[in-house]
Order: sequence, then C-alpha cells, then structure tokens
Amino acid sequence: MEKLRFEGWRNRLRNKIVGPLALEVGVGTGKNMSYYPSDVSVTAIDFSSRMLAKSKRKAVRLNKPVNLLQMDAQQLNFADGVFDTVFAAFVFCSVPDPVQGLCELRRVCKPGGRLLLLEHMRPSNYLLAKIFDAMNPLTVRMTGANINRRTLDNVKKAGWRVICVEDLSSDIVRWIEAVP
Repeated sequence: MEKLRFEGWRNRLRNKIVGPLALEVGVGTGKNMSYYPSDVSVTAIDFSSRMLAKSKRKAVRLNKPVNLLQMDAQQLNFADGVFDTVFAAFVFCSVPDPVQGLCELRRVCKPGGRLLLLEHMRPSNYLLAKIFDAMNPLTVRMTGANINRRTLDNVKKAGWRVICVEDLSSDIVRWIEAVP
C-alpha cells in the first residue's frame, strides 16, 4: 500500500509544510522524512523509543537534520504558538484521546499556522461504517489502530477551523487542512 498509494499522498506534504518551524506528530519510522522541505526546520515526535530509533537511522540515511523527541501528542512539551505547520499522517487512529492530541497541536501552532492531516477514518456509508465498527476491536488488538475514528469531527471538536477536506480513497482516507 505504501508504494501504491500512500507514497503519492505523502508527497503532498512537500509543498504544504511551511516554516520556518514545523512539527510532525507520530514520526514512526520516518516515512514522511523524504517529503520535508529543505528550508523548514522540522521537529518530529513519537511516544515510542523504538520508533524514534528507526526514524533516527532514516534521518541519517537521508541526511535530514530533524530534531527527534520522545513525546506524547496528548501532552506536548512546547510553548504555545511555536510552529508554523503541524502535521501527522495516519496517527490519530492510535492516539488514546485524539481530541486532546488535536487540542495540543492547536495550542502549539502559531495563530497564522496550519494543521495538515493525512488520516484514515470511519466511512460515511452506513453499511461500511457498521462493518468498520464491528471490526474495530479486533483491529485495535492486532495493530493498535482504530479504524472507525471520526477524525474530521475530532478536528472540529478540538477547535480547528477546517479549510480543506479531500477524499483520497472514498471518504476513508482523507487529506485535511485546518487553521487555529
């Protein structure tokens, strides 16, 4: 899936991340690092030390000067209004309290800044949504990811003003842009 679809979707980040300062939440293994603009200083966080070790190796391999920190999206250790862009890709399906995490992103985003999300979420089709709901407990146990999150609603609940929503794969995978 990464090569077939996700890679193309991630490429959007290259032109959308603006600086001088940006924050990636849930850096994981560093799959987005290839798309960091060279003129932006990126800080990338993850709550997993194992994931940070992998992303550090990738940053070295790509020669990307990224500031990697272990941190929880629900409790960011940054001052208010620091980052010009805050972004995440396929992360808020696994944040225990996604609204709290999105509130934290809004807090650390500059007033004129922007949120960029590439996320999968619960489909709007009634039958498909019920299937996702039924499968979610198993998916969470197997992967830690919730496949039935209402991420667009969560963005709004966290106080963001949504300025762009694009359905990339039906309405299951979406590109979301929002401002504080």
